[in-house]
Amino acid sequence: MRSWPVGSWQLLGLLLLHLAAAPAAESILRATKRPRHRYTPDWQSLDSRPLPDWYDEAKFGVFVHWGVFSVPSWGSEWFWWHWKGQRQPQFQEFMNENYPPGFSYPDFGSQFTAKFFHPDQWAKLFQAAGAKYVVLTAKHHEGFTNWPSPVSWNWNSKDLGAHRDLVGELGTAIRKRNIRYGLYHSLLEWFHPLYLLDKKNNCKTQHFVRAKTLPELYDLVNRYKPDLIWSDGEWECPYTYWNSTEFLAWLYNDSPVKDVVVVNDRWGQNCSCHHGGYYNCKDKFKPEHLPDHKWEMCTSIDQLSWGYRRNMVISEIASESEIISELVQTVSLGGNYLLNIGPTKDGLIVPIFQERLLAVGKWLSINGEAIYASKPWKVQLEKNTTSVWYTTKESAVYAIFLHWPESGFLHLESPIATSLTKITMLGIQKELKWTTDPSEGLLIKLPQIPPSALPVEYGWTIKLAGVQ
Repeated sequence: MRSWPVGSWQLLGLLLLHLAAAPAAESILRATKRPRHRYTPDWQSLDSRPLPDWYDEAKFGVFVHWGVFSVPSWGSEWFWWHWKGQRQPQFQEFMNENYPPGFSYPDFGSQFTAKFFHPDQWAKLFQAAGAKYVVLTAKHHEGFTNWPSPVSWNWNSKDLGAHRDLVGELGTAIRKRNIRYGLYHSLLEWFHPLYLLDKKNNCKTQHFVRAKTLPELYDLVNRYKPDLIWSDGEWECPYTYWNSTEFLAWLYNDSPVKDVVVVNDRWGQNCSCHHGGYYNCKDKFKPEHLPDHKWEMCTSIDQLSWGYRRNMVISEIASESEIISELVQTVSLGGNYLLNIGPTKDGLIVPIFQERLLAVGKWLSINGEAIYASKPWKVQLEKNTTSVWYTTKESAVYAIFLHWPESGFLHLESPIATSLTKITMLGIQKELKWTTDPSEGLLIKLPQIPPSALPVEYGWTIKLAGVQ
């Protein structure tokens, strides 16, 4: 049974390529015009780079996990590893029941057709969702590339299956709508023979890095000029193995996106939450208090998988209220919210995912003023009769409450009213009546209108002007 889609002669080509890849990368460094400030390939220097403003202002993005794992579309995007790496019984049974003997994972590649992939439709949906950036999987841990990578022969979307440059097509459509474009890239590949060789050598050799990882990263940046690189697959080897600091120094100093590009923190063992651009820390990371570094919560609408699953059920799908609640909490604590969907092998975004994204877009169309380009306020969370999350922008303070008080009055302890105080609800023109109590703070009378007349169904925003 085949375990890797390239032949032995192609493996020889990879080995030869790794000898040439490093000099080629160095020539790129020499040939590029030098900026005034040079970042050196060490964390002290790289971590001092200011994060480009666009990322913090964006607040909300859409993550897209799409690849050959979308063909079996069962279990999760880690299908190949669960099946052949861990040999989990349920994955063995799934293959025995649904595919002929001798069927290998690379045989799924020709079925990744993207037949109904219309990038403009995707981009239109993401725009309607209120996303300010989109991150597409350029390559997951299976090694299949969604662009014609020159070092992934016969295991990419141009040579096999769709016969299309999926990364390039979506990027063109996204940028037509003035949305930032990011690319997810896995440093490792589970079953690549050169990576397995390096792991056997305790990450002391770099055959895989020089032949595969670095050439692909340079190619992605030079070819597509991404606004964001979402690195992953770093955990088995140190950053010195991946040559991460050398790559990031080039990215910040000389690359075509040096002034705008943003990266995360997954660049080697123990880098997460310590080094890089913004911090992911871990999947679905939720800090309890305001972090002192820009961060992002990445999470998925399907709570059990990032890739599409044919066997998902509604109880495993995050509700609209859960998603909006997480978005509000994340932004109040200074983070960005990256919400994932998994398209089908044909390139369809199933209706339940569309519905959730459009619900976020509807909510942001009313409350986006309190989200986009906002900053954490002096108080992030206040709990009394309801949970209230605060943000601020310019001179305004926004109080977002997630449950409507039965009394019809919202009690806010933290804002201090002044003679200039003016209170409104986003989506409703009329000013709200309010009073103050020395011991209890602000007491705001909420609009007395039918629930159907409210601007949104949950997560209402009070705008406070002239408070301290």
